[in-house]
Amino acid sequence: MTEILYVAIGGFFGAILRYAISNLLRRKNGFPLGTLVVNLLGAFLLGLLAGLGIHGSQYTLLGVGFMGAFTTFSTFMLESEQLKKTGKNKFFYVYMACSLLLGIGLLSFGLFIGSIM
Repeated sequence: MTEILYVAIGGFFGAILRYAISNLLRRKNGFPLGTLVVNLLGAFLLGLLAGLGIHGSQYTLLGVGFMGAFTTFSTFMLESEQLKKTGKNKFFYVYMACSLLLGIGLLSFGLFIGSIM
């Protein structure tokens, strides 16, 4: 039951921060910058947690709860489809490339930084 509470607490704060960042970075041109920034930051932070060797209850709170609510794969998928559907092909390809390539790069960078700390 304690682990569930850690997930709930982490998720509460992760969702609020995601909402705040997404709203702060909302663009009028339709490019989903908020989701991109949140997901890239999340990739780095999750890599950092793993690189630091965070486990147990701390990982449940931060890795599962906070990061699970902070990052958003489903919104990434929806926004990608909306860009494609509305003919914003340039934005679609930039969004996909940045999300995937920078996401993997930042995860790896987080793992590296965590491993040397």
